[in-house]
Amino acid sequence: MHYNEADMDSLASPDVSANQSADALAGSAGADSAPRRTWLAAERTYLAWLRTSLGALGLAVAVGRLLPALIDVSHVAFGLLGIGYGALGVFLLCAGAYRTQRVRVALAAQRPLPGDAWTIWVLTAVCLVLALFTIILIAVEV
Repeated sequence: MHYNEADMDSLASPDVSANQSADALAGSAGADSAPRRTWLAAERTYLAWLRTSLGALGLAVAVGRLLPALIDVSHVAFGLLGIGYGALGVFLLCAGAYRTQRVRVALAAQRPLPGDAWTIWVLTAVCLVLALFTIILIAVEV
């Protein structure tokens, strides 16, 4: 069976009374249950990308602006570290949106989900550099 985006939207928000039992819902959903769960899982994954991006952007403000003011240290070094966390947040936001769009297209066409191994390696490398820079900066400033 082929699902287009309108079908997936209707599957993602079924008109089900709160009083119906889980058994009745499972029985009425039938074969549509798995695509609906997959579509909703993809939505939750996008929201996780979004939350992580916003967290990195908040950390960028905290490290780049607030921390130097609170502990009276070099604004340049902490500003650069804040820029790094800000760039990570922007990358996470863009990568999450890109991946979500690819997953939606694959789900709608009933194709295998895309594998984005490059994202894992880029994020690992960026986080490793930021972690090392953070550790070095803390060691030097303490």
